[in-house]
Amino acid sequence: MNFDVLIIGGGAAGMSCALVLGSAKNKAFVTDKKIGVIMHQKASALANGLFNNVLGLKAGTTGKEILESGKKQLAESYPHVTQIEKEKVTKVEDKKGYFIITTNKNTYEAKTIVVAVGPSNLFAIEGLKQYIEPHGKLPIKKERIQLKNIEHKVTDGIYVAGVLAGWRSQFAIAAGSGAHIATDILTDWNDGNPAMVHDSI
Repeated sequence: MNFDVLIIGGGAAGMSCALVLGSAKNKAFVTDKKIGVIMHQKASALANGLFNNVLGLKAGTTGKEILESGKKQLAESYPHVTQIEKEKVTKVEDKKGYFIITTNKNTYEAKTIVVAVGPSNLFAIEGLKQYIEPHGKLPIKKERIQLKNIEHKVTDGIYVAGVLAGWRSQFAIAAGSGAHIATDILTDWNDGNPAMVHDSI
């Protein structure tokens, strides 16, 4: 299966990126784009979260609830975004113009990838390890990592989102990071003209 953009990771950053991209479906420069997200959530730190301080979320909302409701929201609102379940990415190969993404079950091609997995020092995606560096905003004792990037961009065609991009592990920050990348991708699809997606009543 081929994608224009494939998001690796279904946590706060990955799903936020997918939602913003999905919501742009009626824009002329998006109608022919294929968007996918590999919804690997098994190791998501979000699963253990309890949220009392996030704007728009009812106090007491759990990360587990967000993971489930996020998938449902994406499926119901933007069914054209392909959700790939129960797969974990093991390798990314840069083919100079597109990427081959290998999981434990399948192989995909994508013009752009967004890496939105956790910052564990056990990060094991072949083809991306050369970008690893110590995390700059988390305690050293936690031994967390990030991928080298400038404004979320690792290199041509590769973005990194959330805590793995060097941000602090705060839900709103991770979600905003994914949305930021989505608008960068939309801008690129729009021939460099700034693009955002706003709904109104």
